[in-house]
Amino acid sequence: MTTEQLYNELNYVNHSREKRLYYANLVIDNPELIPKLLEILFMVNDKISCRAAWVFEFMSGENLESSIPYLDSFTDNMSKVHQDSAVRPVAKVCEYLVKAYYSKHDNRIKTSLTEKHKEKIIEACFDWMINDEKIAPKAYAMNSLFLLGKDYDWIHPELVMILERDYQMQSSGFKARARHILKKLEVRS
Repeated sequence: MTTEQLYNELNYVNHSREKRLYYANLVIDNPELIPKLLEILFMVNDKISCRAAWVFEFMSGENLESSIPYLDSFTDNMSKVHQDSAVRPVAKVCEYLVKAYYSKHDNRIKTSLTEKHKEKIIEACFDWMINDEKIAPKAYAMNSLFLLGKDYDWIHPELVMILERDYQMQSSGFKARARHILKKLEVRS
């Protein structure tokens, strides 16, 4: 399948779990489609890029290790994504990667996620926290930053400052997640 054919196929992806899962499995079964999917995902001004992001998120949720050969491409370009419906799945993939990296179970993400990848994820997460994003990317970013703060001692104080500063102006969903993270951070300090 060419990039153009995949692009046309993505027209059939919608919000249903069934469609997203169907195309995620198509990509998992045909890993040569992953770079094409990412190419479409990073056509950031195209409405189809959001659908590519949804499929990439589902693919990562089903088989995160299939993204390993493309971590450079993903982390180098993810900060370009700006459409709300594409930012959320990109932030979710970051959370998947960080959770796998800090998992108690052995997995290939632990040896594949480099310092450079983590730094790009940290940068993107802080951008999502301070920019006018919806609650979901902020929530995924909070979780990722909380975990990454285990290895970068400057992250937790910055995260606390942002959460406390923005707390009153944010939604109840943000407040609930922020309380959860702040409570965990109190225990650790």
